[in-house]
Amino acid sequence: MSRRKAEELIRDGQVRVNGNTAQLGESADPNEDIIEIDGKRLARPPEHLYLMLHKPRGYVTTMSDEKGRSTAFELVQDCGQRVYPVGRLDLNSEGLLLFTNDGEFANRLMHPRHEVNKTYLAWVNHFSPEKLQQLSQMESLEGERIVRPQVRLVNAKGETALLELVIHEGKNRQVRRMCRQAELTVTRLKRIGEGCVRLGDLPLGKWRPLTPEEIEGLMGL
Repeated sequence: MSRRKAEELIRDGQVRVNGNTAQLGESADPNEDIIEIDGKRLARPPEHLYLMLHKPRGYVTTMSDEKGRSTAFELVQDCGQRVYPVGRLDLNSEGLLLFTNDGEFANRLMHPRHEVNKTYLAWVNHFSPEKLQQLSQMESLEGERIVRPQVRLVNAKGETALLELVIHEGKNRQVRRMCRQAELTVTRLKRIGEGCVRLGDLPLGKWRPLTPEEIEGLMGL
């Protein structure tokens, strides 16, 4: 419920903590205290879950899709809890996608002040060294300021190339838009890292829990 509705219930005396009528401004721990609302005990919050998915192309990053398309959520629904994606990967992109049921954790990662570096592999056409330099020095995207990306040429053959890019903001379709601004055409895009977390050899379409070290690393950003 909303904060306002919760405060109304407390003022009306419908909330009790360990048998005592709750007062505005008091605190309680749902994992330790017995909290009752209108005589019914409040269930304990679910255990926090943090996981990563290797999202294939062709899946939208939503819980459900009005167009009937496959969703990334369908690939993690066997994790035992209802989890939500942290950020997005567009329909035609693949790679690392984080999920959690910890709202505070998700908000921290997505907040502009804390947004973590994201690493991508981009397969491009119409490549040239001049366009690579333009991309690596980009500080404005369609008139909006961005942090200059880190760009590394992995390999090139004629006008096709594989680039590794590290960006900070994570704006909508940012890598594709940056490449288009540099007159490069992205034919495939894969996210391989987010902060300290790396996709590694996780099979396509599969998920795994984050390790305690990975969770700690993301929370410490």
